[in-house]
Amino acid sequence: MGEDKFDVIIVGGGLAGLTAGIVLAEQGLEVLLIERGDYCGSKNVTGGRLYGHSLEKVIPGFAEEAPIERVIKKERISLMTEDTSVDIGITSKKFSTEPENTSYSVLRAKFDRWLEGKAEEAGVMLVQGIRVDHVLTDEDGKVIGIDAAEEEMYADCVILADGVNSLLAQELGMKKELEPDQVAVGAKEVIKLGEEVINERFGVQSGEGVAWMAAGDPTAGGFGGGFLYTNKDSVSIGVVATLSDIGYSDISVPNLVDRFKEHPAIAPLLEGGETEEYAAHLVSEDGIYMVPELYRDGVLVVGDAAGLVVNLGFTVRGMDFAIESGRLAAETILKAHEMRDYSAKMLSAYEKALEDSFVFRDMRAYKGFPALTANRMIYKNLPETADEIVTKLFTVDGKQDPDLVSFLLQSLLGMASPAQLLGLAGTALESL
Repeated sequence: MGEDKFDVIIVGGGLAGLTAGIVLAEQGLEVLLIERGDYCGSKNVTGGRLYGHSLEKVIPGFAEEAPIERVIKKERISLMTEDTSVDIGITSKKFSTEPENTSYSVLRAKFDRWLEGKAEEAGVMLVQGIRVDHVLTDEDGKVIGIDAAEEEMYADCVILADGVNSLLAQELGMKKELEPDQVAVGAKEVIKLGEEVINERFGVQSGEGVAWMAAGDPTAGGFGGGFLYTNKDSVSIGVVATLSDIGYSDISVPNLVDRFKEHPAIAPLLEGGETEEYAAHLVSEDGIYMVPELYRDGVLVVGDAAGLVVNLGFTVRGMDFAIESGRLAAETILKAHEMRDYSAKMLSAYEKALEDSFVFRDMRAYKGFPALTANRMIYKNLPETADEIVTKLFTVDGKQDPDLVSFLLQSLLGMASPAQLLGLAGTALESL
């Protein structure tokens, strides 16, 4: 079998892969983690929000030492037209009463590199800057290792944590090629403003932050939305646009980002800022329907590679799912290691663990959201109608008709036919 033999090989140094490595190495297993980037986090550009509950199980109190940016204390959701933003928001300390219900803005290049250090401390062997080209199998189809840079390395079990477009899972036939309506293109800028400027403009104290999601004008009526997260001295701002719908507005994704930055509700907040980073990546959009085959003899699939993402419009879940899947995969392998059995039957405990966890519970609870968020009215008609109604409510000029009930009914019927409104309401109820 060769000299390079490990208990476990992990492909991918994102949150899922690193978490799995930490849990395994802390129990004495010999773990090799291979990361294509120059360091863990160098290719991870997720918008920037981490719900801390899942990592608390692995590293209790992690936020005391991790390079988090800010604790999210303000939530804002907006429906935007070209010159208006209708906002719903909440400011509350209830979001951070305990570590388990606290979320943070993070910059993945910093955060993942810190988690990489924790993995090395635990005993994980890291190899960076090389690509895994193939998964090795024996004559019975069992995964026995990987081929990276024309070098074969072997293991009792392999974890695939190589991202949303996992070519290795596709090579094994465990995952289908992505369809354009299943993924979105996310483009993000990190704009430096300074800590005090952010505190003043967003109305927060040092260490406190804002998470802001917007639909409508950010994608010019296309499927998707805009996002903004406050970091310590910068903001992460960007747009997510469904791949199959990008041609709807004839505006490129980079230009959509520029358009979002220039919106009247956004531009004053960014004035004087300097772009520090620009990046783009694919985002899973189809929820539970994107989850591939999760296990076979000698292999498990975790994190984004396993399609573990839910986009609800008002929040995006992925990082906490990735961490939990890495932990559960590691615990499954620890039991397999004890029994010296890495068969698909033994590794099926991983899928059962996901079923019993918040990951599949939440993904199944929101399985109808992809159908809801594929309704054009949400991105075009609804923002326009909200603009019309709210502008009416707050306009006082001595000329406005005071019959608000009739006005509201006319506005709603102007947005869509009764049948369309009932259909949208039905889809919304089904999604819940």
